[in-house]
Amino acid sequence: MKARRVWAITRKEFIHVIRDPRSLAIAVAMPMLLLLLFGYALTLDVDNVPTVVWDQSESPASREFVSRFEGSRYFSLRARLRNYGEIERAIDSRLALVALVIPTDFARLVESGRPAAVQLIVDGSDSNTATLAISYAEAVAQTYSEDLAIRPSFARRSGLREGGMTRRLGGRVSPPPLDLRPRVWFNSDMESRNYIIPGLIAVIMMVIAAFLTSLTVAREWERGTMEQLISTPVKGNELILGKLIPYFLIGFLDVLLAVLMGEFLFQVPLRGSVALLFGVSAVFLAGTLSLGMLISIVAKNQLLANQVALVLTFLPSFLLSGFIYAIANMPRPIQVLTHVVPARYFVALLKSIYLKGVGLEIVAMEAFLLAIFGAAVVILANFAFKKKLA
Repeated sequence: MKARRVWAITRKEFIHVIRDPRSLAIAVAMPMLLLLLFGYALTLDVDNVPTVVWDQSESPASREFVSRFEGSRYFSLRARLRNYGEIERAIDSRLALVALVIPTDFARLVESGRPAAVQLIVDGSDSNTATLAISYAEAVAQTYSEDLAIRPSFARRSGLREGGMTRRLGGRVSPPPLDLRPRVWFNSDMESRNYIIPGLIAVIMMVIAAFLTSLTVAREWERGTMEQLISTPVKGNELILGKLIPYFLIGFLDVLLAVLMGEFLFQVPLRGSVALLFGVSAVFLAGTLSLGMLISIVAKNQLLANQVALVLTFLPSFLLSGFIYAIANMPRPIQVLTHVVPARYFVALLKSIYLKGVGLEIVAMEAFLLAIFGAAVVILANFAFKKKLA
């Protein structure tokens, strides 16, 4: 392999990219556009859930309970209704996703220290939002119950010792209930954007990198210039390397811009090593660019290569990488299949570097498997190109 021949192919590919505005737009503008679009549109946070209330008690106790929902950022009170028919219409028309029904004897039961049942009606057509809304409502109700329990008047009526949470049952004093105090590490505010953006960088880089190089060799075959290149002293591995270098540099620029956008636009914390981040990104780019090159060599047609690259990169990296859906929750055969998806390892690496700030000693296995993928695809691309020329 001679550097002079590699540089000649690299220069030729650079000139093609610069002279073709569409390729340049895909290479630079498209990743930024996708990151902006998905970064703002894709969120798993559930805030301001539309809520309606039917307060049959209309007492100070019920109004205080409703105020807990009004004061929460997770619920947005839209209307106060008077019957189940109005609740049904509100949920059917998407005016509300949650309805709170307070019974007429709510105040009497609360004041007497007995349990008061409150009904929560949730629109289950959106199961994710429904599950989170139920959890938030249970947290509000639990906080309200705990506040009631420490009030002296309520404690005397309920058999509780004032100033504490010890409860008297059957003439004996029971131990305090379990006091669970959760503490969230790495993403204390539970912002979905903090783990979506690192995963999104991996998915976008996977798609764009393979998409760009999937057109290079196929374009040479379609235009009839491949025969001219074959007739030159340029060898197959020199041709592949020369075509990879320009897109590698462009991809590295895309990673840099994506990291800057995550830091300054989306305010995603980068706690780990910047050098490690760009190091694993370089390994990932080398593998995905070679994958696109392999597709281009095998397809020999730009349209077919484009479609195959999209199918082999976007769907697996979006669905099977752990970017959105936890791999542990997938069926066992699908979990096994995810091991051949390189974005799985890059997503894990980015999330660990971004949020946990870990070093290479912790993520060495993921980095090693990513390197194995890159080396294997490069070898396959060289082998496929030599076979095409044979």
